Amino acid sequence: MKISALAGIMNDHDTAMIGDHPDREWFHKDKKRVNLLALGDVGSTLLLGLRLLGADAIERIGIADVRKMVPERFEFEMNQIAAPDGRALPTVKVLGPDEWFDCDAFLFCASKGVPDLSNKGDVRMAQLEANSGLVSDVAGKAVKAGFKGLFCVVSDPVDPLCMYAAAAGLDPDNVKGFGLGVMNARAAYFAGKDAKYASFLTEGRAYGPHGGDLVIANSIEHYDDALSKELTGLTVRANIQMREWGFKPYIAPAISSGAFSVLAAISGEWHYSSVHMDGAWLGCRNRVADGGTEIEDPALPEELFIRIKHAYDNLKKLNA
Repeated sequence: MKISALAGIMNDHDTAMIGDHPDREWFHKDKKRVNLLALGDVGSTLLLGLRLLGADAIERIGIADVRKMVPERFEFEMNQIAAPDGRALPTVKVLGPDEWFDCDAFLFCASKGVPDLSNKGDVRMAQLEANSGLVSDVAGKAVKAGFKGLFCVVSDPVDPLCMYAAAAGLDPDNVKGFGLGVMNARAAYFAGKDAKYASFLTEGRAYGPHGGDLVIANSIEHYDDALSKELTGLTVRANIQMREWGFKPYIAPAISSGAFSVLAAISGEWHYSSVHMDGAWLGCRNRVADGGTEIEDPALPEELFIRIKHAYDNLKKLNA
């Protein structure tokens, strides 16, 4: 059983191509222009990661925020970060209102009403009502501007918000959700602390949404359903644990799901993000290609495929 079947594709190979984009002109650039909207906890940390890590892939980073002087503050500080050897880092630029979509990749980090720390549960889906209208508005502006690059959703809940961005008129195959990278990293964190999960470090995979329906597989070669569900539970709860300690969990997501994964995506490298599959956005290991998106598509054990399909079906219900 293969996850490409969820997109209606019959595939006999270990990878599969999703979508059809032979005209991605931006993909052939040595360095890309990246714009980032909203410089809150996640957005500002993501910006820092891109500034430090993006020299080989990014020409410049444009920033915008509705709050007065916030972009100016971060332009001032980020461009004062310099290495002792003088290596070139991507320049950070404040964007004017008409420049938001003058880029190859647009990073949506905006959010309304992030639940405070008194909410001890998984707050991602609680943000859907507020953030769906926000992403729809911004995506609609991108459509009017003729934006043809990658529209990268970083705000929670990542995967459902991709649906709203596409519903506003963006090409679904150019909308990607960036939330699964940190779930893979969290699973690796727990696997590194307990030897019974160690197989994940070399054979494991993450699938599904950035939330309760997450699927962690201890191994796709030697899959253990019970062990994988244990590790999934630890990974899902990590976000809640941090909030119970009295802190907002945004540093690891901004770097693992954000900076590292976005850089890999715009460079055509393998990474974790959500890809469009027949009306839903499912997280999996994939890479952006000139002709579409290439997903990792090995044959999966039936128990693992059933878990992934359950997550996918629940995502599709949100689009019903």
